Amino acid sequence: MNWKIGIITASDSISKGEREDDRIDILRRLIFEYLKTDNIIYRSVPDDMEELKEHMIELVDREKVDLLVVTGGTGLSPRDVTPEVTKWVIDRQVPGLAEEMRRAGLQQSRRAMLTRAVAGTRGNSLIVNVPGNPRGVEICFTAIADMLPDALHILQGTEESSEDWGGLGW
Repeated sequence: MNWKIGIITASDSISKGEREDDRIDILRRLIFEYLKTDNIIYRSVPDDMEELKEHMIELVDREKVDLLVVTGGTGLSPRDVTPEVTKWVIDRQVPGLAEEMRRAGLQQSRRAMLTRAVAGTRGNSLIVNVPGNPRGVEICFTAIADMLPDALHILQGTEESSEDWGGLGW
């Protein structure tokens, strides 16, 4: 399946061009590796609630991305608003994805428990927050990457999931 992926980097300095986005190449590589697509729409926006909300809705509702990855803005800084905006935009939370990302992060650093990342659905799209730190992006995305195709197929009703659930009915 040729998934359509949206990536939003939430960062004041990156959106102003004051520094390079050091996570986009990592995400592009991981998306190609795990989802076998380079059909990616990228946006860089400031840590601003209204602007972030507008871009998230645009990519999901108008551009019809299957997966939207929002990187940055998941920490404790006053400007970190990504989880709040994501909760406004999504219809349903998928807490297991955020839990798994935190679990994987905690294996590397205790500071991972400070992330407030959220995952959820809006219509037939999946939205996932990952940290802004490049290493955190890699750890968190890799932690859930094997489940993303199943989640997308289930959301869109395109085929049965590839995993044998052992009759558990998950």
